[in-house]
Amino acid sequence: MNKVLEEHSKELREALALANMKDFHEQVAKVAQQLKEAFAAEKTVYVAGNGGSAAEAQHLSDEFLGRYRSDRRAYPVVALTADMAAITCIANDYGYEQVFARQVEALGKPGDVFIGLSTSGNSENLLKAFEVARGKGMTLIAITGRQGKMREQADYVIESPADKASIVQEFHLHAIHLICEIFEP
Repeated sequence: MNKVLEEHSKELREALALANMKDFHEQVAKVAQQLKEAFAAEKTVYVAGNGGSAAEAQHLSDEFLGRYRSDRRAYPVVALTADMAAITCIANDYGYEQVFARQVEALGKPGDVFIGLSTSGNSENLLKAFEVARGKGMTLIAITGRQGKMREQADYVIESPADKASIVQEFHLHAIHLICEIFEP
């Protein structure tokens, strides 16, 4: 096998071996429960991230809007990363650090949920969105790594037990799929 593939696979196996999966699963379960409560109260979930985390945000939204495995009701989850016209307009007029905060300001309501996905936990545009969401009375969820300011500001955290960005994102995808599993009939 290719040396690069061997090394990455080894790092992933080591992260899994060292991870306290019980804590990780408890974090996922708490977030899923919060989402269930929000949906029961007819609230909306907004989700955002940058780069690979933007793709994961859209993946989470798509699994709730469409279906994961089984036919079930659709849930109101909006990926703030999906409207390129809004993102470029806000970035041009206010700066990239405002692209999610302005959308949360316009769309968020008390009791809604904002989920920020960030490998580092320090993405300035997500931190600004957290500030706006907190001011609107929204619940804040951070899906992140083991460090970063988002963890300190969030009401709920799903923390990847790894440091390497690609492995952090693999845990994020695992968390997304576990949340979806909880919503299966």
